Amino acid sequence: MYSKSKIKGRGAQQNVHNRFFELSHEMRDDFLEFCQKEGEVGDKNKTQYLNVFPKTIVNKVTSPDVGMAYSMNAYQGCEHGCIYCYARNTHEFWGYSAGLDFERRILVKKDAPKLLETLLKKKSWKAHTIVMSGNTDCYQPAEKKFEITRQCLEVFLKYKHPVAIITKNALILRDLNLLKALAKDHLISVNVSITSLSEDTRRILEPRTATIKRRLKVVKELSSNGIPVNVMLAPIIPSINSHEILPLAKAVSEAGALSIAHTIVRLNGAIGEIFTDWIKKTMPDRADKVLHQIENCHGGTLNESRYGVRMRGEGQIAKQINDLVTLARLKYFKDKAMPILNRELHEQYKVGQMKLF
Repeated sequence: MYSKSKIKGRGAQQNVHNRFFELSHEMRDDFLEFCQKEGEVGDKNKTQYLNVFPKTIVNKVTSPDVGMAYSMNAYQGCEHGCIYCYARNTHEFWGYSAGLDFERRILVKKDAPKLLETLLKKKSWKAHTIVMSGNTDCYQPAEKKFEITRQCLEVFLKYKHPVAIITKNALILRDLNLLKALAKDHLISVNVSITSLSEDTRRILEPRTATIKRRLKVVKELSSNGIPVNVMLAPIIPSINSHEILPLAKAVSEAGALSIAHTIVRLNGAIGEIFTDWIKKTMPDRADKVLHQIENCHGGTLNESRYGVRMRGEGQIAKQINDLVTLARLKYFKDKAMPILNRELHEQYKVGQMKLF
């Protein structure tokens, strides 16, 4: 049973207070009711694109359990609106809310390709895989308009530098020609996020993402073109998609994925409040059950930040989830593995073409 009071097309249902600000802004129900009576629009629910100009674009990742050394993000905020997204908290650093602002105020880094090229040309830079979308999706709807991700892929190809991509958007197939060119030299891997086989679940968890059918097509299309694909079954949320682990693993393996990875949902920072508000409006009949089971995976709290534990959880429910993923790997990925990307070519191409001497 789903509440009819949801904000259409959005994950978060409110703007939570920014912890860095003394004052807060609240959209009150009585104000919205007044607007409705007066025939006015209290909340236009429109996406804004705001240009920002960072001095660097590639970040060194120091977290020991993330699984990447360097990441870059062409956009801050993400219109996909995934309710569980850990990146929501980073929007507070820019002066916005981790709630609706994260989905509706998208910060665009148009200088990203130039900044990337400057880094890759440095004599001191040694090739390491750089992950696009370590924070927010590089193929979110903004990419269709700005094409920053495509320009960055052209830079990676020019300098023969390894790159990995994390996405849940079928727009990645637009750049198939560049991905194939990178794959010829073993310079690319793609991580496709698929959290459910149910469209009903997908719509409420990830309201502006590609359909499950299209994401499975992405896995199949990339794999058939020699581009290695790992599928992120992430996050696993108890009593929402935890029962789908084996069917998901089977489906993505059949589509050509070489491996799977997973995390158990953790609602750190402001996300605990955002998720709690969302689930009570969206799934009021099972909200308390889901919240208590998440707490059971994280020592009795929604906010889990302990390295080594935060991704996999602890307790009986977490053990059941982790055991199911282990079984899924044995059953559907026994003779498969993701390749190691090529880091040897870049040094020869630091000036944009292969050195002759």
